[in-house]
Amino acid sequence: MRIRINAATWMALAACTVTAGAMAQQTVQMGAVLSLTGANATVGEDVRRAVDLAVDKVNSQGGVLGKKFSVIIEDSGGNPTTALNAARKLVSVDKVPVVIGEYSSGISIPLGQYLVKEGAVHINIASTSIKIRDIGATSFNLIGLENFGNRFSAADTWALGYRKVAMIAPNNAYGQGVAHGFKEEFEKLGGQVVTEVLYTAGQSTYRRELQQIARSAPDAYIYTAYGQESAIINREAFELGLRKTPWYGILLSMCLSDTPPEIANGQLGMEVGSVDGPAGRAYAEAFRARYKEGMKTSYTGYAYDAVMMTAAAINKARSVNPAEVAAALKEIGRAYPGVTGAISFDADRQRQDPPYARLKFDGKVVPR
Repeated sequence: MRIRINAATWMALAACTVTAGAMAQQTVQMGAVLSLTGANATVGEDVRRAVDLAVDKVNSQGGVLGKKFSVIIEDSGGNPTTALNAARKLVSVDKVPVVIGEYSSGISIPLGQYLVKEGAVHINIASTSIKIRDIGATSFNLIGLENFGNRFSAADTWALGYRKVAMIAPNNAYGQGVAHGFKEEFEKLGGQVVTEVLYTAGQSTYRRELQQIARSAPDAYIYTAYGQESAIINREAFELGLRKTPWYGILLSMCLSDTPPEIANGQLGMEVGSVDGPAGRAYAEAFRARYKEGMKTSYTGYAYDAVMMTAAAINKARSVNPAEVAAALKEIGRAYPGVTGAISFDADRQRQDPPYARLKFDGKVVPR
């Protein structure tokens, strides 16, 4: 069937095309792939707020290359295929030079690999698998990876007096790395992991896994889990009476983002450092003023820093060419005053001396 388009319609379409082209020329864009729906939606929405705050900050300072700055945000839905489709759209249609994201290491790794293959810049803001280091030459990492985190959490657990622990973690790149790395670091100190369970994501119940780790009668339960899955684990652990034994969460805000306070109260844990110094305090105040509540997770500051660094790199490069932006990021990353603290990259574009915090849940996640 042929569709006949009259002259008026053609003129309207042409006007739309010209307008879209003019708008694109007036705006400098980057991309973000965030988990706005699915198991990690609470974290994704918190990070989206940080991205919006950073965009407003950049534009209040004159934008980028004298133009308005924006971030095109795509939802991964917590799904690797959806995330890759989002990345393809951002690179091939929107032509963005830089993409930040995702959250789960099992998504961030293939996402980053695709972006590097396509010549775009990738910035990791939340995933902690050690495999992040191997994504490729235009991938940058702002957050502490599991080798740093495992050492910190093992030392913290030991300092709390736990000597015989049981562990539960997701059976993916992140969970496997944490389970193996924590055990290795904890045993160096003289501790023992008496039971280790890797659970399959997406289950409606984890009672079988919880009963398995309970049989070893540990001094404490060490766990890490994503928002909504963690909420099930925490509720069922409470119902089974396992909370009579201490629970320690690796990346505590992630573990408790969807768990009711009456169940979460009393848990201890660790987290990547959230905000630091005068810049961090100013950011936290701006976040609360804008959204009428504080940050729900520790990842917002990393997203904020990633957006601000990208804008600075594009200005420094005076270009949106990904290779030139990557070179500028390396220069800026020698000493950048981020809201998460001082940021400096090593030769592999990985953050050196990443910050961590000791936390507890007392109505909300707070320092201890």
